[in-house]
Formats: sequence, C-alpha cells, structure tokens
Amino acid sequence: MKTRILGKTGFKVSEVGLGCWQLGNDFGPVEDKEATKILQTAMDEGIHFFDTADVYGGGLSEERIGQWHKSLSKPPIIATKVGRNAELYPNGYSKAAVKKSLQASAQRLGVESIDLAQLHCVPREVLFSGDMLAWMDDFKKEGVIKHFGASVEMLDEAMFCCSHPELASLQILFNVFRQDATESLLPLAEENNVGVIVRLPLASGLLSGKMALEQAFSEHDHRSYNKDGAAFHVGETFNGIPFEKGVALVEALKKKLPEDQNILDVSLRWILDQPQVSSIIAGASRSSQVARNAAASSLPPLSEDLHALLSEYYREEVREHIRGGI
Repeated sequence: MKTRILGKTGFKVSEVGLGCWQLGNDFGPVEDKEATKILQTAMDEGIHFFDTADVYGGGLSEERIGQWHKSLSKPPIIATKVGRNAELYPNGYSKAAVKKSLQASAQRLGVESIDLAQLHCVPREVLFSGDMLAWMDDFKKEGVIKHFGASVEMLDEAMFCCSHPELASLQILFNVFRQDATESLLPLAEENNVGVIVRLPLASGLLSGKMALEQAFSEHDHRSYNKDGAAFHVGETFNGIPFEKGVALVEALKKKLPEDQNILDVSLRWILDQPQVSSIIAGASRSSQVARNAAASSLPPLSEDLHALLSEYYREEVREHIRGGI
C-alpha cells in the first residue's frame, strides 16, 4: 500500500483508506464480528486511514472503531465529521454545541484529541458565513482536534473552504462519473496545500460494474430511501444520477474499455492518477471488499488514451444526467 501526504496535517495516509459509513449499519446491518473483521482486514492490507462521522449509526461507527483500536500498538489515523447530528442540523449551530459534539466523538473514538475533524456537509449559508471554520481553528488551538477539514457537496463550497489558511483537507464527491474538480479545484487545493479525500469513488457501487436494473436494496440502505434525494443531498446516492440511467451508462462504458481492463479497477486507478488526491475512502460491507479496493494502490497508472476516453465519455454521456449540481 502506497502512502501520500494529507495536506497540512503532514500525516502519511494510505492512498486507499476505509470509509466507515457502512459500520453504522446505514447500508443494512453489519454484525459486530464482521465490522471488526472489516477494520482488521483494512489494517492487514496496509490501510491506516479511516473516515467516519458522528451520525453514522448515531455514533455506532465511531464506537466500533474506538473499541477495536484499543488493542493496537499503533492506532490508525482516524478522521471524523461534525455538523449533521440532530442537535446541530439544520439551525442549531453554536460554538459550544459544535465543541460538545466533537468531544462526544473523541470519547466514542477513545482518543484525547481527534486526528482530523471535518465539517460535515453543513448548510450552505452556515458554511459561507465562515463562523464554523473560525471555530474549528480555535478548537485546534485548544487541542480538541489536531487538524480540521471540510466535507462538502458542491465545488463552489470546496473552493470557498480552500481559501481558509488553516484548512488541512477537503472531502469531495469525485469519480469517473463526476470529473469537474480536475479543472478547477484540484489545482487550487495543491496550491494551498490542502489534501483531497475522495468519497463515493464508485458512485454508491455503480462503478463496481456489478449492479443490474433488478438490484434490490435494504430499506435501511440510502440507495433505497435516498435514490432521488428524499433524505439528503441527491448527489450522495448514485452520484445524483437516476439509478436506471446509471446502470445503463456503466454497461455502455464497460464495452468501451480495453478487454484487459475491469471497470472497478479503472475507476479507482483513475482517481489515484490525480496527484492532488491524498486518499480514496472506499466503503465496505464485507471484508472481501476491503482487500479488493486496497489492490488499486498496486495497479499501474492508466494510459493517456484511456484517460482521454474516460474524459470524453464523462463530458458527452454522463455529466448532463447528474442531479443536484456539481
């Protein structure tokens, strides 16, 4: 597993990390034993960057990570998020309340100070006021957190956050089916020494190449209840693309790829070919998926011709179908 520097944190993080949304049972139930196996498999594969949030399973994801890493001689780097729990979202934001939420996360994670705390897709008006970024700066000085970043939904939000001098990282939606950040955001992030963390690298599983139109999802899975944005931002599920259209686009792309290329590998490697990306946080509901995702780190870069093909396909076939803005 190769490592990269995560922006101003100076942390050397595995270029494939583990997204821990599934460990909150938000994609369907994951038993405690399997959750521990997922975490341990990640470590065994060289993954030592874990991303979670206080709202994943109402704190369950953080609790599972905290219990698991107690026995480790060298714990991984753990990033969490703040700003979407019921006490804060959508209009309960205050400095005291945000600090309280961060301290609760630290307690669940079993740490004195959080490695990286990220604003969690807070409302646009709250973000653009700048208050929360200023508070995070203060919490860093107080030692509540070691570094802070922001997880955002839109490119203009990412560009705004990039201007803050102490911001260490940005977590964004970015994949073969959402490429606009390559032109605007990534160069700015590099200039400002902001690490880029990529979430939903496989567009909620679409780019695994294994989904079919008859696919059934658990009622507790956001791919069931949020497929059209009923619960939160539509871009967080299937990249904002209607599921049926997404499946069709993937099948068409698979036919365009060279015979020796698998769409899952191509999708993950395409992201890693962007030098400004620090880590991909790929989620997993089974330990076998962790090992499969980790393998992307050892793949060779894609050819220039394949990059050109993927860029053209995105511009000509995919981009117009993304709902919720980019």
